Amino acid sequence: MRKILVGIKRVVDYNVRVRVKPDGSGVALEGVKMSVNPFDEIALEEALRIKERGEASEVVAVSIGTEDAQQQLRTALAMGADRAILVKVSEAVDPLVASRVLVAIAQQENADLVILGKQAIDDDAAQTAPMVAALWGRPQATFASKITLEGSVATVIREVDAGLETIAVDLPAVFSADLRLNEPRYVKLPDIMKAKKKPLDIIEFSALGIAADVGLKTVFVEPPKPRSKGIVVKDVAELVDALQKKGLI
Repeated sequence: MRKILVGIKRVVDYNVRVRVKPDGSGVALEGVKMSVNPFDEIALEEALRIKERGEASEVVAVSIGTEDAQQQLRTALAMGADRAILVKVSEAVDPLVASRVLVAIAQQENADLVILGKQAIDDDAAQTAPMVAALWGRPQATFASKITLEGSVATVIREVDAGLETIAVDLPAVFSADLRLNEPRYVKLPDIMKAKKKPLDIIEFSALGIAADVGLKTVFVEPPKPRSKGIVVKDVAELVDALQKKGLI
């Protein structure tokens, strides 16, 4: 039976209004609600559905972060993951380092599938899944909106600019979940209580023997510039005149 590895990232909750630190060094996180990256929830839900169909035997949630990320892993366990692994780091890592970590864990766990969210809502990089596939030497199917497993082959419908594309990939493989893949289940209180008894292993980043070279460095963070107020026009002629005055037509 297959083992599925799912990436879980701790991010600022999507309902929270993000604020930049006064010195521009990053996003203010003090007292801010943190949650599981929404696309990672979708990835986990798909892994759980695959297991519930009898097509996998175990779902393992993996996160890379500080000890605080245990909260999000417990949420993943409450959703239905069997085990969780936290690779402990002191600060955020870039997509390449994260990919190296996930490949190392996938190899240790002898995973058959790695399912990730298509992107994280904090950096919107959308780089980790393709990098994992490249470093692991496995096929990939990104932006998946439907996944069907048949033996050692997965058929994936993925969303592309021109519409929908259907591809077949050999397993093991790496998938990234798009918004329309599924709707994550609601976590109930009994499940949260049960999750406290599920295993959550903590691995020090240094124990993996991965180079922590920094490929990306944040130089400065600033909020978007305020938009000017719009105007209400009476008719098409007034709209055309306003656009001409702005030099847009």
